[in-house]
Amino acid sequence: MTDDAFIDIPGVRNFRDAGGIGALRRGVLYRSGSFHTLTEEGARRLKALGLRTVFDLRSAFELQTWPDQRHGLDHEALNLPTLPADRKDVDRPWPEDQAALYPFMAETAGPSIAAVVRRLAAPDALAAVVHCAVGKDRTGLTIAVLQSLLGASEAEITTDFLRSNVGLGLDKGPTPYVDETGTERISRPVDAGLLASSLAWIHDHHGTVPGYLRHHGTTDAELDAVRARLSD
Repeated sequence: MTDDAFIDIPGVRNFRDAGGIGALRRGVLYRSGSFHTLTEEGARRLKALGLRTVFDLRSAFELQTWPDQRHGLDHEALNLPTLPADRKDVDRPWPEDQAALYPFMAETAGPSIAAVVRRLAAPDALAAVVHCAVGKDRTGLTIAVLQSLLGASEAEITTDFLRSNVGLGLDKGPTPYVDETGTERISRPVDAGLLASSLAWIHDHHGTVPGYLRHHGTTDAELDAVRARLSD
């Protein structure tokens, strides 16, 4: 992908086209950070892109704290959290760092990603945006699965994944930020090994990306519909 994948949407960080690799065409699937600081001009530009569906991968608490802004946009908004709502809902230790987060996400995100696929199979879903808080980790995994489903190689997927470092100013190193609880934290760059660990977990446990999605209830007809609707 080239730098023209990035699109300036005022008030939205790291907004870019997820297409142009594999069979995934441009102009149908985008990725970004949240819309909680979206401006009216940003909304006009989203409308011009034909936005119909927004998949928000954040937690309910994040949504309550930083709700997406619409400014008159009439898209469908679906909240499909990547991570469990309660740490007690999982029978393994909660990840303490980025390296542990990625295989953990692969394990817990299946229902969320499958729900994204099912909605994208519908004829009225496009154009769509997948976002989390900054469009880096949770969005990165979800988009990687969709790009893989559309035939992109792991090298192509990883190249797009790493673009978040540029889109978020992390290409120069970690940066501080304030999370939804008001706590100051450090946002760290992504690297190829992180995404590789997620994809390895999927392949080790389910064989293939389609196998992973089928395990979480996606039908072959839905997979075929997504391939048809999003491909060149």
